[in-house]
Amino acid sequence: MEFSAQELTSLLTQYFLPFVRVSAFMLAAPIFGSRLVNARSRLLLALLVTALVAPGLPELPAVSGFGLDTWLLVLQQSLIGLAAGFAMQVAFQVAVLAGQYIAMKMGLGFASMNDPASGLTVTVVSQYYLMLISMLFIVGDGHLLMLSLLAESFYTTPIGVSLPLALLMDLVMTGSWMFGAALLIALPVLTSLMIVNIGFGVMGRSAPQMNIFTVGFPITLILGAFLIWFGFTTFLGNYNRFMQDGFMILRHIWNI
Repeated sequence: MEFSAQELTSLLTQYFLPFVRVSAFMLAAPIFGSRLVNARSRLLLALLVTALVAPGLPELPAVSGFGLDTWLLVLQQSLIGLAAGFAMQVAFQVAVLAGQYIAMKMGLGFASMNDPASGLTVTVVSQYYLMLISMLFIVGDGHLLMLSLLAESFYTTPIGVSLPLALLMDLVMTGSWMFGAALLIALPVLTSLMIVNIGFGVMGRSAPQMNIFTVGFPITLILGAFLIWFGFTTFLGNYNRFMQDGFMILRHIWNI
């Protein structure tokens, strides 16, 4: 079987450029970009998604082999995929940051472990929250929704259309949203433990002979664990709220 240079260029445009966006998104997105998913499985999934999406795409811009215009398009598609994956990763980091807030206030800041999904060292509370929202995300078919939006992005943000600079600045500003959403989850626990610590301070002034650190640490730890358990009554609502915000940011990036 022989292919002409024009046919090879057409195949390059039709399959390789969409594959760049898909693979870049899966590299940065939660669940797919986790270290628990090996590179071969991620590559195979990216190839499968590209094979399903590419034949139905609208007309793509013409490229001249591996010239400068092709590499600019590759860079453009990589940036689009990475930006969208980063937006969803920020939504997942809300739970990690909330766990950090709570763990520091409980006195569990020293109880850290290596997160196998990201390779970073996080507190055990953060790891617990991260596992919880990962299960909720998969059970709620969030990963399928991400793939659906990824396929739709090729029509709303076709290959050859770059992201505006203002949109990239909005993506950077999602960091402030992440801190606010994490504080929303952790605020009940932080407020309750702050009141308890104020009570310990009053006890320490009224009874100096009492060792507040010896008495206060186990009480703070037990109370913090109880507050985390009690906070699960509102956790699902908070999860739905910040995950919807995360998908809204993703839709905004892809102009969906």
